[in-house]
Amino acid sequence: MELCGGGGHSYEILKRLDGSGRLIGIDRDKTAIEAAKEKLKEFANFKIIHDNHANILNILRALDLAGVDGILLDLGVSSYQLDEPSRGFSYMQDSKLDMRMNTEDSISAYEVVNNYSEEKLAKIFFEFGEERYSKSIAKNICLRRTEKNIETTFELVDIIKSSMPSKSLNEKQHPAKRVFQAIRIEVNEELALLKKTVIDSIKALNRNGRLAIITFHSLEDKIVKHTYEEMEGRCTCPKDFPVCVCNFKSYGKIITKKPIIPTEEELSQNPRARSAKLRVFERN
Repeated sequence: MELCGGGGHSYEILKRLDGSGRLIGIDRDKTAIEAAKEKLKEFANFKIIHDNHANILNILRALDLAGVDGILLDLGVSSYQLDEPSRGFSYMQDSKLDMRMNTEDSISAYEVVNNYSEEKLAKIFFEFGEERYSKSIAKNICLRRTEKNIETTFELVDIIKSSMPSKSLNEKQHPAKRVFQAIRIEVNEELALLKKTVIDSIKALNRNGRLAIITFHSLEDKIVKHTYEEMEGRCTCPKDFPVCVCNFKSYGKIITKKPIIPTEEELSQNPRARSAKLRVFERN
């Protein structure tokens, strides 16, 4: 059995395999790759690749694999990336604006914040962050950078806070959360290739193989949900047709009609999993 999985779950997967299969890890972050190599050095049936999961079919082809029995996609930013100030993901720690999952990429949060037009910033904040005050925040960012470039996360947080009415600053959610999410998605193109990734991952599965995807915000979850529905297939013929003539193709079935969410016990151990949703698809 061959499995493609994400870093944080790899140890448990390898223990379950007990030497009878292979685990292929894919990550964009070289630091995460080095950490995984060290943590999993006792396992001979593990291979990790520095790449984007959007390239899964090419990766498997290069490994001379026709298909895999299971794929786990753990989307979004990792706890390490959030907790390491130098990566510039967190609005709770002051650091240089960055937010690149792959530090070799050319576009960082700094370029987005300092070079994008006011209209483009507002669009990103609204579409990727669902930010109500997107236009006001974008306007104030552009005003501030006429004086000097915005260098750090706390500089950006201050602009975001100053762009909101005082009542919004007292909400349970940090006022910068939505904008930071939006910039991170833009920098790493997290949504641009997600539908293709889901489709290609399903096509990479062997018969009865399963794709499990963990999402952490509604934008990701909607794409996964709707792509699963497309790949499951639906007859679009009128109900009064005696036979199907639309020739729809089904690649399998959705196992989780509703997403699996963390239990209270899980949340007590990992509060960051609060927004996590797991959806599973089985190949036919």
